[in-house]
Amino acid sequence: MQLLPIVTPILAADDALTDILLERASFEEGDILALSSKAVATTEGAAIALETIEPSAQARELAAQCGQTPQMRQAMLDETARMHGTTVGQCPYAVLTELRPDGLTQGTIMAASAGIDHSNVPAGFVVGWPRDPVASAHRIRQELLEKTGKNVAVVITDSCCRPRRLGVAAIALTVSGFDPIRDMRGQKDLFGKELQMTQEALADQLATAANILMGNAGQSTPAVIIRDHHIPFSDFEGWVPGIEPEEDLFRGVV
Repeated sequence: MQLLPIVTPILAADDALTDILLERASFEEGDILALSSKAVATTEGAAIALETIEPSAQARELAAQCGQTPQMRQAMLDETARMHGTTVGQCPYAVLTELRPDGLTQGTIMAASAGIDHSNVPAGFVVGWPRDPVASAHRIRQELLEKTGKNVAVVITDSCCRPRRLGVAAIALTVSGFDPIRDMRGQKDLFGKELQMTQEALADQLATAANILMGNAGQSTPAVIIRDHHIPFSDFEGWVPGIEPEEDLFRGVV
């Protein structure tokens, strides 16, 4: 499998993201394009000006307990409410939110600060996920098909934290063009034992692989082409499904 980074200029609202990518990379039939959710949100004009926000008492309390400004914490609370979520935990640096955005049909998403942060966005702004990441993935895939004639799948990613593990990895938020989960149940292991519960988080694994090249600082690499992956394409398009809290191995712990 090849991972091919695409370096871009600093992106801004109303930039034609697909055109920028096509100026800097060539696509082949069957490629998968991994895209940073922040890059997509930025070019769609979803960055939030903090000066426009009036913080609530809850936002001021969270800022005092977990850092960041009250305005940033209010932006986080607003995004949490928009995605039908709640705050479920905190530490000296972050607030853990549990989200069920429109269109997510199974499970919830555990995310630091509802996906909002101030990295890789101009001072005075914060940026989170695209307003509709399913529509974003669909649009970019269609643009690539129209402009190149190539069938390219799209996965929109974000960095994430994991329980009891140091450092960030990445998750896939939405996918257009392939099944994000590979169900291994019923298959045999090396010794003929049947797998009972194993389902591979295929899209999440690709997101983390791409994130090695995207980075989380000043790499200016918001996209990675994944090639020679041997993953079959499908009609799947939507949020990557999760697991319901009552079925979660970590229930009661996080």
